[in-house]
Amino acid sequence: MFQSEYLNRVYEGLAQRNAHEPEFLQAVKEVFESLEPVVMARPEIEANGIMERIVEPERIINFRVSWVDDAGKVQVNRGWRIQFNSAIGPYKGGLRLHPSVNQSIIKFLGFEQIFKNSLTGLPMGGGKGGADFDPKGKSDNEIMRFCQAFMTELSKHIGADTDVPAGDIGTGAREIGYMFGQYKRLRNEFTGVLTGKGLSYGGSLARTEATGYGVCYYMKEMLADMNDSFEGKRVVISGSGNVATYACQKATQLGGKVVAMSDSNGYIVDENGIDYKVIKEIKEVKRARIKTYVEYVPSAKYVEGCRGIWSVPCDIALPCATQNELNGDEAKTLIANGVKAVAEGANMPSTPEAVAAFQSAGVAFGPAKAANAGGVATSGLEMSQNSQRLSWTFEEVDAKLHDIMVNIYKSCKDAAERYGMPGNLVAGANIAGFEKVCDAMIWQGIAY
Repeated sequence: MFQSEYLNRVYEGLAQRNAHEPEFLQAVKEVFESLEPVVMARPEIEANGIMERIVEPERIINFRVSWVDDAGKVQVNRGWRIQFNSAIGPYKGGLRLHPSVNQSIIKFLGFEQIFKNSLTGLPMGGGKGGADFDPKGKSDNEIMRFCQAFMTELSKHIGADTDVPAGDIGTGAREIGYMFGQYKRLRNEFTGVLTGKGLSYGGSLARTEATGYGVCYYMKEMLADMNDSFEGKRVVISGSGNVATYACQKATQLGGKVVAMSDSNGYIVDENGIDYKVIKEIKEVKRARIKTYVEYVPSAKYVEGCRGIWSVPCDIALPCATQNELNGDEAKTLIANGVKAVAEGANMPSTPEAVAAFQSAGVAFGPAKAANAGGVATSGLEMSQNSQRLSWTFEEVDAKLHDIMVNIYKSCKDAAERYGMPGNLVAGANIAGFEKVCDAMIWQGIAY
């Protein structure tokens, strides 16, 4: 599988121990493929057991979440917090609330978070958490009771200098607010233990927009290296949640025309350019399905089935929905329709076959751990503001976010070139993110 006997040995052992965790193994394999030249060039990595250590979480917390629904019936969900690596800072990563959540998904997300957080240049380790709870269709009171029950256990394991969770799929400002209130009640302290908070109690301006803006800033740098820009480009964005909505806004501001967006039921096509304000109204205010868009914009069309979105011709594709949403065949369809550049706004949304297809066809490809790092970068900025008891303006935070994304792109590009893989941003992101964590682990000793 790998030229390195060391990497083969580590991966085979990991696969045997975690055979039931396909998403996690997929993430590790992709990272190992990129890191092979680094491992072969640096014998101290094997001598210090870095690869064996970096694929094993420092701590896995799995717990029961019992809560009462509006009918008075007791409901039970499973909760997780995986504290993966704290070599460069306190654990940092989101909380995903979705019925698909399981240990494999949380582990893959936590593993990716190690390198993503490292790329931001901020002192944050990697972690992730969540529960197999579905907020859809639940009342505010049911969500509050679930979040309070979830935080009652989670509060024992987190803290401003230990582990700082954030939002993710299913965990927005409402959920973060309920969780923060319960943490404060239990611990009797007002600290920056969660990010993505409301502005009235320590949240950061631009945090809501950050991941969507960040993926566009990263894409802007990719295009600039091709002597190109967003101006006049057709853009397709999968999803219609927080990331997709603000990617739509920023892509439009940068001169692009977003022609398609989706949700889990289907997708809309608006040849005049999708109005992100309508998407915000539908998703954030009405919490309705994306097909409602055609009621606001009758000239648009709705198509049932979300996967068909990749058949819409575009110059730029931004997959912003969920993991493995774009497969090899869909990548080939995008290529045949003339796509020039792809940047991932979701976590690992492209399958390995899709990534290989893009790279073989010469399509510029920005991987998730770099391109969607804007959210966690701004979470880090929120932590800084909380620590200083300050609140920066939207423009200040946005400028810092822009600079971080530009630096992430440069780091990915430089690392790929340094190891003889120019233009391979997947390898560059993995290498640049890994080297900082690796060095910290070596300095801190194997007992750590």
